[in-house]
Amino acid sequence: MGTPTDVVQQAYAAFGRRDIAGILALLSDDVDWRFQAGDAAGIPYAGKFTGKQQVQGWFGMLAESDDIQAFEPREFLEGADHVTVLGWERVKPLPKGSVFESEWVHVFNVKNGKITRWVGTADTAARLAAAK
Repeated sequence: MGTPTDVVQQAYAAFGRRDIAGILALLSDDVDWRFQAGDAAGIPYAGKFTGKQQVQGWFGMLAESDDIQAFEPREFLEGADHVTVLGWERVKPLPKGSVFESEWVHVFNVKNGKITRWVGTADTAARLAAAK
């Protein structure tokens, strides 16, 4: 099973391989998945998603909306049942956006070797400007 950080690192490794099934296998059935962005941010994948099926749809929206050119989890800060990850990305909003870079924060809750909650945020203003 491993530590919460081990589970989260497995999820990032699967993301790097574009292995969405591998990520879904690490989630609890009733996972709470949220990307935080203001209503005006215009980010299609912003909002709350519950359960593996909705999270699978979230990854589909992400792939249709953003060409992620570089994605780097950089720091893992582990608590008893959670991991906060600080990272960086280079992204091009689709279909005709310009490339931007952003630091991001992801917070995971892990219980019994499964991710039960994920909350993410990034520089949504930079994405909105790049999408124009």
